[in-house]
Amino acid sequence: MKIAVASEGPMVSEHFGHCDSFLIFDTDSKQILRSEVIPNPGHRPGFLPNFLNDLGIKVIIAGGMGAGAIEIFTEKNIKIFTGVKGDAKIAVEQYLQGQLQSAGFVCHEHQHHGECGRH
Repeated sequence: MKIAVASEGPMVSEHFGHCDSFLIFDTDSKQILRSEVIPNPGHRPGFLPNFLNDLGIKVIIAGGMGAGAIEIFTEKNIKIFTGVKGDAKIAVEQYLQGQLQSAGFVCHEHQHHGECGRH
């Protein structure tokens, strides 16, 4: 299974669409098998969810995410975890252990970069 984490270096990014890159983790049911970094190809409405779906992503982890992206991921049966902070690899390990919790943070268009998730 492939898991994508919106990231700033090794850390979970505060906002899905404005992250520097995506850390893509190939996993089995219990462990990470390999990982790769894919630069964010650009923030355009609807593009990133479809881009990640085309890569075979089944789970997305981010600090916050806009309602449009959430809607597309939901339509494609991709699991979403928002409100996640800290090290991306640890977040994936927590997911694999059934311990990752989603806080359900939704970013709104009027927020500026750096304000998402501070409600």
